[in-house]
Amino acid sequence: MSLYTYVNQDTCIACGACGATAPDIFDYDEMGVAFNVIDDNKGVAKIPHHLTEDLEDAFDGCPTESINITNQPLYKMALKDD
Repeated sequence: MSLYTYVNQDTCIACGACGATAPDIFDYDEMGVAFNVIDDNKGVAKIPHHLTEDLEDAFDGCPTESINITNQPLYKMALKDD
């Protein structure tokens, strides 16, 4: 199964947990807020299979539940809602 992710930057508190757990997926902007580096936080690029365990660990460790994981790209979800 393919996984996609993005960070809700409105609720992220810039704690650094996701970048420490999954540095190949998450980084921080100039304000310290996390984002998905694989697709610039758009949630449309598949997370490489070898990084899924890191992604799940970051998701589990996010204190504000700002990391979102889906099994389809966000643009398909948006089209489905229309």
